[in-house]
Amino acid sequence: MNRAVIYQAASVALSYPTAEVLGMRGVIRRAVSETAPAAGTHFAPLLEWWETTPAETVQQTYVDVFDMSKRHALYLSYWTDGDTRRRGQVLAELKQRYREHGLELATTGELPDHLPLVLEFARHAPDAGAALLQEYRASLELIRIALAERESPYAGVLAGVCQTLPGRSPHDRQQAMAMAAAGPPAEYVGLDAYDPRLLPLAGSGGGR
Repeated sequence: MNRAVIYQAASVALSYPTAEVLGMRGVIRRAVSETAPAAGTHFAPLLEWWETTPAETVQQTYVDVFDMSKRHALYLSYWTDGDTRRRGQVLAELKQRYREHGLELATTGELPDHLPLVLEFARHAPDAGAALLQEYRASLELIRIALAERESPYAGVLAGVCQTLPGRSPHDRQQAMAMAAAGPPAEYVGLDAYDPRLLPLAGSGGGR
């Protein structure tokens, strides 16, 4: 499995679907099938949807899914730190990590924890990028599960990314939240879109 190809393909696939992005569906399909065939089935639903759906519908759906709903937020530290003071420190640390690997963010216009940008970093530095993605594995899995519950074709892209990381993916939100609880200290502010009764630390001072 060529992780760098998967990360680059996922970075494009999860970006806003401009005409240029949609025009890359053939390139994505060929690159994934030739270098990471096991991931091909994960990307196929999105690529097929792109091919059979008007661009305006694809774009509006992207906005509805990722911009209008916190349930599918692509900002990884949102899921662990929410809109807290600590998150600002996390974002600054991410920028520094990128700089240490020769990746500057001055012209991107996005926060450094935006998943397409994190995936671009992972393409640029696969080992360091995979380590970073693993740090935010719970965030990735919660996004994947929420997209799957919505029956969104974007869910497969997240599944393809998670497949590159060690360990099995959780089967449901409860397991994913338990994974988050076992990771670095988190305030769970980003989990308020879910049923609070599922939070592993609910009632013991771990939730909001």
